[in-house]
Amino acid sequence: MKRLARLFTIKTRFEAALVTYAIALGAVERAVAYLNQYPGGWGLTLALACCGVVFIAGAKLFDAVKPPAPSIATGPHMAPVRRHDLPPRRREFSDTRRTASRRPRAASRR
Repeated sequence: MKRLARLFTIKTRFEAALVTYAIALGAVERAVAYLNQYPGGWGLTLALACCGVVFIAGAKLFDAVKPPAPSIATGPHMAPVRRHDLPPRRREFSDTRRTASRRPRAASRR
């Protein structure tokens, strides 16, 4: 099943463009049918709605398929590091603070 599902996964921008083109062909065909079926303003409105859907679907497809981040930073400055990519911070104490006497913990209030 996974091998079959991989066939229907859009991985590159080229594949997204091909799918958008196929959606556009179907939308224009449907728009022509609406213009023949409903002459006048309603047919034109439905035809424009069909063609407008192509822009929305294409934008969503291209947003979903982003180019991979560059593995090597080029240019005079390093690429900005996103906050969630950083490892969690750890507090490091010197040896003297670890062995220093600490205040006793308060007894449980239960």
